[in-house]
Amino acid sequence: MTALPTDAVPTRSERLDRLPFTRKHGRLLGTAGIGWALDAMDVGLIAFVIAALGEQWGLTAGDKGWLASIGFVGMALGATFGGLLADRIGRRSVFALTLLVYGLATGASALVGSLAALMVLRFVVGLGLGAELPVASTLISEFAPKRIRGRVVVWLEAFWAVGWIAAAIIGTYVVGASDDGWRWGLAIGMAPAIFSIVIRWGMPESVRYLMAKGRVPEAERTVRQFEEAAGVPAPAAPPDLPLTGAVGVTDAAAAAPSEPKVSIWSRALRGRTAALWTVWFCINFSYYGAFIWIPSLLLAQGFALVQAFEFTLIITLAQLPGYAAAAFLIERWGRRPTLTVFLIGSACAAAWYGTASTEAMIIAAGCTLSFFNLGAWGALYAIGPELYPTNVRGTGTGAAAGFGRIASILAPLAVPAILGVGSPLVLFGAFALAFAVAAIAAWTIPEQRGRALE
Repeated sequence: MTALPTDAVPTRSERLDRLPFTRKHGRLLGTAGIGWALDAMDVGLIAFVIAALGEQWGLTAGDKGWLASIGFVGMALGATFGGLLADRIGRRSVFALTLLVYGLATGASALVGSLAALMVLRFVVGLGLGAELPVASTLISEFAPKRIRGRVVVWLEAFWAVGWIAAAIIGTYVVGASDDGWRWGLAIGMAPAIFSIVIRWGMPESVRYLMAKGRVPEAERTVRQFEEAAGVPAPAAPPDLPLTGAVGVTDAAAAAPSEPKVSIWSRALRGRTAALWTVWFCINFSYYGAFIWIPSLLLAQGFALVQAFEFTLIITLAQLPGYAAAAFLIERWGRRPTLTVFLIGSACAAAWYGTASTEAMIIAAGCTLSFFNLGAWGALYAIGPELYPTNVRGTGTGAAAGFGRIASILAPLAVPAILGVGSPLVLFGAFALAFAVAAIAAWTIPEQRGRALE
């Protein structure tokens, strides 16, 4: 039998890539985005809880540093193993499981009476948080149409700003409202556990994952649902290639369970992996070192608790236009230029914040840092899944995130040490240097704009 040319019958991946963005894509993005926002809300909330408990429990700078860092220890492990698990049992299942884990652990944190108990639960929270983010971005990138894939992933990352703003609102008006406000704030963090039910039953599984596992009929049903939403008829199959089986030579190969799994450190992938890991490490160090500590740093500068929280809320609002700009530019300039420019902007803004002394300067420099830093995050999450083939896509993105979390562990611990030998200018100078290194590494990542996922 003569093999059918791959351009005669499009593969399921090609059929998804050619679709316009539909309401079904929007529902998928919204569902994943809500989970993403809840994740951000939890990460952001701990900054306000740490500042409040610092006053109520008399925590030292070291105590506060460890309370922040222990969650990132969990996130490092969660990101690494969550990605591996997503390549084995599916993106949707891991996404739902992570929401359940960290939602329940956050709710339980509201009941603790000691620093040790709170740290144990924050570690468990971190396991769920760390696994969710790379899995969600992988799932969205595998469904998004090729021509706007980067923009769609940045839209997903923009939900982080929504969650962080929610954390700032809860921190200002709940955590700062009473001595038990931090408990009520953490109790609100149980929402992801409830939302995990929606995730598990309401989201489709990745078609590329299904094909890699040989689950062809299920993959075909999912593709047809997206085609129907777009008003696009499914292609007719020749007699020897029915649509209930494999479609096209490429799809047939993708459906083979025996497909060899490459290493993210293979000759073809090692360069992009090293660059991606470098960006992840540097951006985590600067972002979490700055934003987890900003409320406490403002308190140390003499601002009242509520005023410090209000400043943080204003600074957080600047994240939204940062994401909007990155979403626009990533399909105009490309992935690499967008990420590099936003990292350079982050470096300049961090240096400026280190010199800020008045209220106006603190807010202006903080908003600028928020704008560029979160725009860079959006571009980074868009880039990661595009760099790897399907059978190691979750592993590659998860491993990079896991390595980056090492920096997020170190950053909260490093802040008191750096401040002990220098001023805020020295601290934010270190953050600026890390952003600059990330910008250099970002420029070495291969440009993937307009290319189909491998």
